Amino acid sequence: MKNWWQQIQAKIQVIPEAKPEESILLRVLTQSLVSVGILATDLAAETQLSVWAIPLSAIGAYWSWHRRRKKNTGFKFLLAIAMTIVLFSFFGRMLGGAQNGDNRLLLAEFLIQIQVLHSFDLPRRKDLGYSMMIGLVLLSVASTLSQTMLFGAMLLVFLAIALPVLMLDYCSRLGVDVVKLERTSFKKINFRVLPAIFAIVLALGLVIFALMPRLPGYQLRIFPVSSPVSVQERFNNRVITNPGMGQSRDPRVGMRSGSGKGAGQSQDPDDLSYGGFGDKISQNVRHPLKPRVIMRVRSQIEGFWRVMAFDRYTGQGWEVSRNDKTQTVKRSPWSYRFFLPTPVTIGKTREVVQTYTIIAPMPNLIPALSRAREIYFPTDEIAIDPEAGLRAPIELSDGITYTVVSDVPYRDRTLLRLYSSRAQYPKESPHLQIPAGIAQNVAKETKRILATSEQPIESDYEKALYLGQYLKQRYQVRQDLDLLKPGEDLVEAFLQNQGGDRDHFSTTLTMMLRSIGIPARLVAGYAPGEFNPFTGLYIVKNTDAYAITEVFVPRMGWFTIDPIPGRELIPPSIEEYQPFSLLQRFWNWVAGWLPLPVTAWISEVIRTIGSAIGWFLALFTQGLGGFLTACLLMISTALLVWLCGQGWKKWRTYQRLQKLAPMERLYQQMLSRLEAQGTRKSSADTPLEYARRAKTMRTQEQAGAIEDISQAYVKWRYGREKPEIEALRHQLKRLKPQRK
Repeated sequence: MKNWWQQIQAKIQVIPEAKPEESILLRVLTQSLVSVGILATDLAAETQLSVWAIPLSAIGAYWSWHRRRKKNTGFKFLLAIAMTIVLFSFFGRMLGGAQNGDNRLLLAEFLIQIQVLHSFDLPRRKDLGYSMMIGLVLLSVASTLSQTMLFGAMLLVFLAIALPVLMLDYCSRLGVDVVKLERTSFKKINFRVLPAIFAIVLALGLVIFALMPRLPGYQLRIFPVSSPVSVQERFNNRVITNPGMGQSRDPRVGMRSGSGKGAGQSQDPDDLSYGGFGDKISQNVRHPLKPRVIMRVRSQIEGFWRVMAFDRYTGQGWEVSRNDKTQTVKRSPWSYRFFLPTPVTIGKTREVVQTYTIIAPMPNLIPALSRAREIYFPTDEIAIDPEAGLRAPIELSDGITYTVVSDVPYRDRTLLRLYSSRAQYPKESPHLQIPAGIAQNVAKETKRILATSEQPIESDYEKALYLGQYLKQRYQVRQDLDLLKPGEDLVEAFLQNQGGDRDHFSTTLTMMLRSIGIPARLVAGYAPGEFNPFTGLYIVKNTDAYAITEVFVPRMGWFTIDPIPGRELIPPSIEEYQPFSLLQRFWNWVAGWLPLPVTAWISEVIRTIGSAIGWFLALFTQGLGGFLTACLLMISTALLVWLCGQGWKKWRTYQRLQKLAPMERLYQQMLSRLEAQGTRKSSADTPLEYARRAKTMRTQEQAGAIEDISQAYVKWRYGREKPEIEALRHQLKRLKPQRK
């Protein structure tokens, strides 16, 4: 046993000592790089790992510097044991209780723990390289977790530190004594070029980011979702809770949203909560909202974040009449995924994935794009009401993240017109309900508006569009009107006053459609919000909440129409796949800061270029003639570009030569001609050495011309003798290539 231990010690003793890295600057910058990666991950994940990780990592770096020339065998053995424990802990947490959590956080925490341990053993440059890679990986993890522009600042700091780190690391790889340069001739390390390199890298990164095509779908099927939320109470799927409203715990009633006369048991909303969410709402209210960001949305398309819909009109508000038919949906214990019932339609749809991160307290209503098929939510169960609204057993609070997969329909206007023409609907449908006291007058006004169309409208869908556009153009949003009196109807007041609150437009359109036998309902939700092109997120505020109309088309489903002035008649929805949609959004963001004439001119130029590209690509689909035309255009364009390039090159050369002295210009012309004929002057050649080499491959006449011009140039430059320019120009003409 003793001999065995002595053999191991002998082998350890003969291990060659690694050359330590002596540069303090490289070590400090590398440690700073790692610290930025840790801090970026901490800020993105909203954890507090940096509180202990950065100080311990700095202590480890100091220890490594102090012990860099020693083998530290026993200490390395302890570090290996600690790293093994951290590794097993990581796998245990990933496969155990945190299996449904976000594994990116587990990976980030694992890397930080490894880096802290690794920082105690950094004798060589290679070890510092490992730390650099860990810092880069941590920054990459932070980029997938971050939802604010704060990550952009961390990225810039990381880049600013990384450039000198790479420069010093490269010098060390070449065997340059960096420490000696630091102590004796620090100026030889040309750090002055770093700002220029930083600007170039940043500009290239932004260009690549803007031009990079966006794929049409999520390429991974592991969607972001919060850690599991345990609910102790029994889930009553009929109750809607709202942190900004009063609420009733009676399961027959649910929550009463809104206030004012005619609202029954309604409670006053605060100045942060939208009054249009609840199983019974009153629109006879008017209270301005104090803007507040409530959620961030990452979505493949821009859309209306649907929250809930109403089927029964009460004269001054709305209610969900079939609240007792709300269904509870449960998920499997090993997955966050809920499968939701979806309607069967014949229209074309597209899968759209949305991830929502809640920032401020919200009701227990789950925003989602229409026709949600799957939802990844942190509770064990959710509910879906008869109007396809989603409910959670808890209020949506700060930090909750969930993902929705929706089959969003395309708006094929031809099919919508076809299936809504002369359609028959069941009279007992709740979406045809209208108070008897207003039905006749509203129907009369609706038919009068439709009669103003230049051509008869047969399709119910086209009628809905026409009515929505009519309200948008002829009626105004008015905040100066008094609240409705008891018994007064909102729709009749709206038509009489030629306007009203913005949600009143949607209520009026819904009642107009019902009055002529077209099923419609009021749906409340959020506008897309402000898109941030750098984070790819939609920033949604409480002031983005409003209500619009949904109209039913047989065999196609429900489609939204927005009659509110200042908005698009058809809310944002899906279009054909556009790989450069981010570039378009980025331009829209930039255009908001430019003067209107400049924006219009640039938009027209971009539109013209786009039309030309579209016309060119369309040639490939027009048979053999179109294909040949496209090829001819490509060849002609390439030739024209080449000729322009040659002309530009010659013009630049001419401009450069014109600034030189006559003798210098003549000598440079000789070098250019000889280089074009295959004899290039090396930077190490003197003029006379180059002349001797060039004469060996020329005729006697050309060799004499080269000799005369070179001798004259040397005498002019070094002897200040005035040359015979005209005679030398005659000699230069002899160097033109001879035609065969």
